[in-house]
Amino acid sequence: MAQRPTRSLKHEYELYVEQEIDSYKDSLPRSVLLGIGDEAVKVLAAQQQFVLTEMLLWEEVDRLIVRRLRLPSYTAWRRRRVKLIEELRRPEHWGLTESDLLVRAVHPSEGNVLLADGDDESQALYLAANGCHVTALTSQEDALERVQQAAIGAGLSARVDALVGNLSSFTPMLPLNAVIVSPAALARLSGDERTRVIAALQSATRDGGVHLVRAIIAGGSHAESGEDVVSLEELRSRYEGWSVTVERTGVRSRSFLARKGAA
Repeated sequence: MAQRPTRSLKHEYELYVEQEIDSYKDSLPRSVLLGIGDEAVKVLAAQQQFVLTEMLLWEEVDRLIVRRLRLPSYTAWRRRRVKLIEELRRPEHWGLTESDLLVRAVHPSEGNVLLADGDDESQALYLAANGCHVTALTSQEDALERVQQAAIGAGLSARVDALVGNLSSFTPMLPLNAVIVSPAALARLSGDERTRVIAALQSATRDGGVHLVRAIIAGGSHAESGEDVVSLEELRSRYEGWSVTVERTGVRSRSFLARKGAA
């Protein structure tokens, strides 16, 4: 299965300009927008255009709006964007650290990552900023909206797909380089569903890929929700043949990491 194409900075700039123009047009009353159209007609008439088409007119309207908004040139925008990209790649920007298991386990790449019921949008955006194509799977509409808006604000929307659903309804459409899930995402599944879901995700994961279950609470249940949480013992049994690591992430919590070896 083919990888999704990476969007170039030039294309990002064109989308940025288009979005700014459209937002400006939407903010104007019709009379003002028509006035800009009249100004565009005068400009084109002065250039002695042989055929004044609707396309030429609206292109000139867009050029006038770009000047009104004083939008930066591609060179200036690119310089600022490259600087921002470097900042967004830092785990500290998203409240993570270099020692965080997620940061150490999922290396910057052009790979595909499934993030199921993450604690917040910061994990998805950190991974996207570092070159991953992230599918953020959430069970709540408000969480989906939060992820989408945060991705747009960071200029990472091309690398983040937010979906409402759960692991039992998700089917990987592309090979996965990493799967990161919360214990709650697994707790919502029955034992049989977990067997099927984990097997499907393992099959879809590339050799060398990782599965990470973050912050498993010792004792096997959520005190507040009463949900049964998959145990470390169960996970170990399901990842036979994978390289498994368990790390302490809190007083009572552990994180489970499994890396797939070559077949």
